[in-house]
Amino acid sequence: MKIVSAIFLAAIQLANAQSPIYGQCGGQGWNGATTCASGSVCTFSNPYYSQCLPGSASSSTASTSPTTTTTATAPSQTSNGSGLPFLGGVNTAGYDFSVATDGSFNGTGVTPPVGQFSHFASQGVNIFRIPFAWQLMSPTLGGTISSSFFSRYDSTVQSALSTGAYVILDLHNYARWNGQVINQGGPTNAQFASLWSQVAQKYASNKKIIFGVMNEPHDLPQGTALWAASVQAAVNAIRAAGATSQVILIPGSSYASAQALPTEAGPDLLKVTDPAGGVGKLVFDVHKYLDSDNSGTHPDCTTDNVSVLQTLVAWLKQNGNRQALLSETGGGNTASCETSLKSELAYVKANSASIVGFTAWAAGAFATNYTLSLTPNSDGSDQPLWIQAIKPNLP
Repeated sequence: MKIVSAIFLAAIQLANAQSPIYGQCGGQGWNGATTCASGSVCTFSNPYYSQCLPGSASSSTASTSPTTTTTATAPSQTSNGSGLPFLGGVNTAGYDFSVATDGSFNGTGVTPPVGQFSHFASQGVNIFRIPFAWQLMSPTLGGTISSSFFSRYDSTVQSALSTGAYVILDLHNYARWNGQVINQGGPTNAQFASLWSQVAQKYASNKKIIFGVMNEPHDLPQGTALWAASVQAAVNAIRAAGATSQVILIPGSSYASAQALPTEAGPDLLKVTDPAGGVGKLVFDVHKYLDSDNSGTHPDCTTDNVSVLQTLVAWLKQNGNRQALLSETGGGNTASCETSLKSELAYVKANSASIVGFTAWAAGAFATNYTLSLTPNSDGSDQPLWIQAIKPNLP
């Protein structure tokens, strides 16, 4: 009798539960709450997904279909996970050197020392992020990618892959080309997609490649919905090129801020679909530094970001158990950063079902006196931050 009563009580509690703002509240196959917290309205997105969005109603019940009859053709938006193991690694910068935050570029790039890949992999690193400038890969907007640069870049990628690690191909242009925002007065979605179509063709058969469609979008003049449409164009192009098994990293606004994602670009990015099916392999790309203004330009750290990441994890769970990857974080080689970064990465590792890994900023072609340098010293020894904070949290 106690068992029956407990089940009955649980059913009542489930029926009376409310989804939080930005939580799921309906869709085909949805068995959770169908009413929303005060201040939000259950809003139909597609036959598979309704979401609590800010609005005036105090409680709204979802429908699994719109008011007009439609035929469901979109893939299910339930996440089955990315299939990735827990990932821990480092950015190996160089091909992005001189890319400004307005997306302009006037350099030639610097090849990261390939010996770093085996150096870090021997300590447990299983992922490298290799940034590149759009203008190096495709000198003409929307044109054919440069065979000479691709050969150079691919040589670096292959060196990283040879360790058995995953590799993030990171387009490092801040959602811009020479000052103009993609799909918002600058490059068209077709021009953006053209780059990813060509790059994806080159790596379509390699499951260890992760496509990082754009580094740190920011200050989007016409909003995040248009940015989500640009992301969708890149995703479609990658899949159409035959790269159907790889993870794609999709970044939000405010420099891909982990803190801003749930309330800024996140609701729009949740609508991005994967032609390959599901959304498990669409992983949110987030960044978070630990200095006073979250810029990653100061040697001292003032936070471990755990509270921010707790909010992010809650949001990911509320939205179909989606996943994120912390592709930039770091600090100076100081006592405050050794403590705070170690705490942050320990949280990431403990919550790897939601945040699948991290790549710390940065090694590669950076000099050892760079503020956030993780570049090994000439004698092969590592930086204090690497030893104290990062290495203990590798897979």
